[in-house]
Amino acid sequence: MKHWIEAARLRTLPLSVSGIMVGSLYALANPTNNVLTPTQVFSWTVFGLAMLTTLGFQILSNFANDYGDGVKGTDNEDRIGPKRAIQSGVISPAEMKKAMIITSVLTLLSAIALIYFAFKDTNLGYSLFFLALGIIAIASAIRYTVGNSAYGYKGFGDVFVFVFFGLVSTLGVNFLHSKQFDLQLLLPASAIGLLSAGVLNLNNMRDEASDRKSNKNTLVVKIGGAKAIIYHYFLLITAMVLVLVFAIIYNGIGFRIDQYAFLVAYFPLISHLRTVYYCPEPKALDPQLKKLAISTFLLSLILALVLIF
Repeated sequence: MKHWIEAARLRTLPLSVSGIMVGSLYALANPTNNVLTPTQVFSWTVFGLAMLTTLGFQILSNFANDYGDGVKGTDNEDRIGPKRAIQSGVISPAEMKKAMIITSVLTLLSAIALIYFAFKDTNLGYSLFFLALGIIAIASAIRYTVGNSAYGYKGFGDVFVFVFFGLVSTLGVNFLHSKQFDLQLLLPASAIGLLSAGVLNLNNMRDEASDRKSNKNTLVVKIGGAKAIIYHYFLLITAMVLVLVFAIIYNGIGFRIDQYAFLVAYFPLISHLRTVYYCPEPKALDPQLKKLAISTFLLSLILALVLIF
């Protein structure tokens, strides 16, 4: 059990639910989906199932990443980060493959339950759309490092993280609650996606040397470490600006300090950027992964709470 918990990489889970919190509590803070017939749009059932489904996607992605990099030999003695399950031999490739299948099935069942409770016996078109989206998400989580055409080995991992853990997570769960698309929610959704991509970029910066030797052509390998730092600054600073712009638009005229409580989370983010700039070697980036993930979660949590108070 200990090895499976380690393979699930618990430190990545808070980051994965950041969009679910913001999208759901935004729905709770805006309780009408029709001016003429106001109705409560937030559902605790939808919220709980969305959290469960997203955690399933993240764990599946972690298992698949362990499996894909393990069987390809990318996880070897040159890797700086903590040893993976297959790399260390505590879990065999066959066992991990079986775990991926079980996790995929459970996540799909959770997604089906989420869609059912969101739409019930109405909006068949929406139900089919979200079902297709769930299947694509499962396939994408697996294909990140698994197979000969794994897109994580071609530098497209950042796009997957931005889309699914930012846009789809935040906008998707809000739509499941409200049955409508809110344009201004694009701002925090994009911010969460950018910060999530920042975590991946940081991971790839740490592993640049070993990835290059293993022909894992991440975006960092393609553009080089120096440009990856600039890209990292772009991701995080743009995310912070987008959240601030969203708060200004959402709160309108007037200023209350509690409406901007999320700015507290900017301090560890700025501290993180300073550390990355002065980082002496890739190995020193490893502790920053947890710091950035928790900072993103903290920002999302405070922002979500600010919306309802």
